[in-house]
Amino acid sequence: MKTLIPAIVICSVIAALGNVSIADEPVTGSTPQAAAASEQPVDAHTQSRQATTGMAAMEKAAKSNKYLFALFRKEDNDQTTAMRQVLDEVMKKVADRADAVQVDVSAASEKDIVEHFEVAYAPLPLLLAIAPNGAVTGGFPGRVEARRLMDAFASPGTAKCLKAFQDRKLVFLCVQNDETESAKKAMQGVHAFKRDERFAKDTQIIVVDPSDKAESQLLSDLEIDAKSKEAVTVLFAPPGRFVGRFHGATNLDDLVSTLVSAMSGCGSCGPGGCGSCGPGGCGH
Repeated sequence: MKTLIPAIVICSVIAALGNVSIADEPVTGSTPQAAAASEQPVDAHTQSRQATTGMAAMEKAAKSNKYLFALFRKEDNDQTTAMRQVLDEVMKKVADRADAVQVDVSAASEKDIVEHFEVAYAPLPLLLAIAPNGAVTGGFPGRVEARRLMDAFASPGTAKCLKAFQDRKLVFLCVQNDETESAKKAMQGVHAFKRDERFAKDTQIIVVDPSDKAESQLLSDLEIDAKSKEAVTVLFAPPGRFVGRFHGATNLDDLVSTLVSAMSGCGSCGPGGCGSCGPGGCGH
């Protein structure tokens, strides 16, 4: 089966965010504050977001159910200028569903968003595509093509899964609607798993309607027939690792045994979490 997340998302996000811990010391945190960000000449389509911080821009975009393209930079070099030009080009086409902001990672006023996405030591410039729910659906260090930036728009179901993975959650993707056979029985084991104290805080349930055209690409990536009359449940572990697929009814024992089997290479599940290999990863 194909992976849940399109290859462009996996590669770009991992490339952008996967190696940010190479620095000698981390950035300390604080609560989001709205302050004036540093000003740089930008196109009119991005200028409107420069009067606020990146975190405030993200919150505003989320309230408007829009994506946010955040261009993280430290200096205004040729790479930054080139990425800004691509961003401006794309924004002319998608201003109705996305906002844009530039973030100077060295500015004290941008400390919150820099820490939130852990980009203080990421390769710069870096452009992140952020869904309304806060999920990073694309990360582009150094350079970006307009086509790839357009591809960063994800379906609601995909964005929910990505956010859960980025929050280090186990994900049950439940493909069903009111007309699906065994829909309630398919949820019985899932809900029992979610109630289990070993997994409750680290599990998220996401329901996708197979008749929703917006989710057609997601279902295609999962090789799930949208016309299937039977409920399909797919279990994933972060950062998007396929654990198991279940057709029709589910039960707690089968779900747990499938998870334990998938994670057997680095630990076992027990009370309070999945031992040394749970949603947070292996080797704690």
